[in-house]
Amino acid sequence: MTLPNPEQLLPDMARALIRHLDTRGIADARFIGIHTGGVWVAQALLATLERDDPLGMLDVSFYRDDFTQNGLHPQVRPSALPFEIEGQHLVLIDDVLMSGRTIRAALNELFDYGRPASVTLVCLLDLDSRELPIRPDVVGATLSLAADERVKLLGPAPLALELKHLTRQ
Repeated sequence: MTLPNPEQLLPDMARALIRHLDTRGIADARFIGIHTGGVWVAQALLATLERDDPLGMLDVSFYRDDFTQNGLHPQVRPSALPFEIEGQHLVLIDDVLMSGRTIRAALNELFDYGRPASVTLVCLLDLDSRELPIRPDVVGATLSLAADERVKLLGPAPLALELKHLTRQ
């Protein structure tokens, strides 16, 4: 399988995001990336949009529903939101949408900070293998992978995708 080049997806994603926000009458959205890959995509997307907005960063490790099964990732970082959440229009950005559980965790965390006016979901890749009814408003590409395949985003610059095969034990 040939993976798309993330750098080539960004201009179309930027145009789609502008259309989406314009259609909804949103002029002053706040951008938030999900640690780590979502932050990289958010930074690249803001650069493509030629915007220097402050970027919020979420680390959803404590909000994941598999936290007790998988334990704490050794590189957990605190979330940093340099703006209010209450009443704001948010653009939540992640690298890969697979099960939807990371997005669910991100929404749970955001609502702990306040009630946003709206949340627009932007994902570089949608792997079309959701376990939860979560769909991106803007997506770079949709892929279907074999059960033993995963995609990893490499970055922060340049962004690149790597196909990984799970090994059986």
